[in-house]
Amino acid sequence: MRIDKWLWAVRLFKTRTQAGEACKGGKVKIQGLNVKPSREIKEGDIVEIQQKHIKKTVKVLQLVKNRVGPKLVDDLVKDLTPAEEYERYDMIKLLNQEKRNRGEGRPTKRDRRDIDKLKNI
Repeated sequence: MRIDKWLWAVRLFKTRTQAGEACKGGKVKIQGLNVKPSREIKEGDIVEIQQKHIKKTVKVLQLVKNRVGPKLVDDLVKDLTPAEEYERYDMIKLLNQEKRNRGEGRPTKRDRRDIDKLKNI
């Protein structure tokens, strides 16, 4: 089975196109080597995926032909990602959130500039 199709089928990417582009961009690796979207995978392969701010490591438990429901993904994929990666991702999400009091409405142009300055520090 093709790696791009499998990544999409087990819901690691929202679309097959995104999975293919990630492969082309060097964001998907098997055994430390970049893979092309057409790379055939087999059960037992360890796949490393760089998504935004997190580097996921998963083990292929089973191959599927079609996209599966979210409840069935655990039977097909074993998540080997260290807990530290998820903690780091949560911290990044918290740092990127802007606190606005309820009812203040949209930020003004000046507020937006201040927010952009904080993000670029």
